[in-house]
Amino acid sequence: MEQKEKVKLFETTITAIGIEAEKLAEENMVILFGDEAPDFLADYCYKIILKNLEGEIHAGMTLQIANVPYEIMAVGDVVVKNLNELGHITIKLDGSTNAELPGTLYVEEKELPEITVGTTIAIY
Repeated sequence: MEQKEKVKLFETTITAIGIEAEKLAEENMVILFGDEAPDFLADYCYKIILKNLEGEIHAGMTLQIANVPYEIMAVGDVVVKNLNELGHITIKLDGSTNAELPGTLYVEEKELPEITVGTTIAIY
């Protein structure tokens, strides 16, 4: 059986890491923001290159961080809008299938790889 190739909807690169961002990562949470992150949030964010999403995100798709795949479990109501306009979403690695927070992308619970400047993040 031929395997269908996944279509990449989004890909970006980490450009800077806030001084508190790794503490949140230890709690299985990653906050992404474009270069315009407000000062009060910047310390907690992984800054990314702002790029447009090429479609809609839904459960069952794949988020990839540094070549490590995570199944997307739930998508908050404003994830697509915020990602396109601000480069801003929260990624929660808790396996939740209920999108409690509108700006949060919920993925399977799995350990995060090391995230550094230059790390790529993609959605398939």
